[in-house]
Amino acid sequence: MNTVNYDDIVRAAGVLSGLIVDTPTTPSPALSQRAGAELFLKLENLQFTSSFKVRGAAVKLASLSDAERDRGVIAASAGNHAQGVARHASLLGIDATIVMPRGTPFTKVHRTEAWGARVLLKGGTFDEANEAARALCAETGAIFVHPYDDPHVIAGQGTIGLEMLKAVPDLDALIVPIGGGGLISGIAIAAKAIKPSIRIFGVQASAFPSMKQVIAGVPVVTKGATVAEGIAVKQPGFITRDIIATLVEDIVVVDETALEVAIHLLAVEQKIVAEGAGAAGLAACLREADRFSGLRVGTIVCGGNIDDRLLASILLRGLVREG
Repeated sequence: MNTVNYDDIVRAAGVLSGLIVDTPTTPSPALSQRAGAELFLKLENLQFTSSFKVRGAAVKLASLSDAERDRGVIAASAGNHAQGVARHASLLGIDATIVMPRGTPFTKVHRTEAWGARVLLKGGTFDEANEAARALCAETGAIFVHPYDDPHVIAGQGTIGLEMLKAVPDLDALIVPIGGGGLISGIAIAAKAIKPSIRIFGVQASAFPSMKQVIAGVPVVTKGATVAEGIAVKQPGFITRDIIATLVEDIVVVDETALEVAIHLLAVEQKIVAEGAGAAGLAACLREADRFSGLRVGTIVCGGNIDDRLLASILLRGLVREG
């Protein structure tokens, strides 16, 4: 399985039946009024691990042979992929080790360990943690579970596209956060197969616009930290970049203030706790209001694992901004 197609995503949905939460796709009148578009939110923050990442992890682990399962698995993650792998490894009786960047929010580290995985904190970024995880696989013979550049993972994430178009068949556009590109790749394949006219947009944090840069053919330049650490990826996927270049119309870049405003609005207007990556779709819709005006737009609240202290700070700054 070196590529991903619609049938792979349908099969992945069968694998996931009964293993994940059937999360709602809900309209948001209050946020729609602010955005000038009819906005629908796919609430993947309501998954068992508060993130969509359980989908791809479950499909990947289900694909392993008994011999591969006996070798154990290793993953690199900023937090959400970690919890997905940890949960489903535990359900399948597979030994799991997760390598996470040292700056990963404590809540993600604690919850990953609570699912039964061994956590190692290595490197200052996801990419450095990824290198450490690869080295550990070479040393131990464990199976590496890539967070985004794997066909089984992409197919698992693509099941979100099936569910959103089933819930709201007449969506005009989808806005999907991009880190390494697994989520938007799977969703784009599914959505375009069901409704070829649908428009697919990605969104990245301005500190880490790596996929946009790669597709534009310019050097990748990232800088600093971001509240959206879940999509803070320097090296985007190779499988995913080809899919995105073919199926995604444009990638919107949003700054830290836009991300904070979106987190605040989701909490205050919709009573939804979203991490930075989970609020990125709303941030893009507000940032590009003219582009999406009057359209029926779906986006994914892809995770809710935000550090409590960070959320408190963002809410306070939001109150200051609003006077």
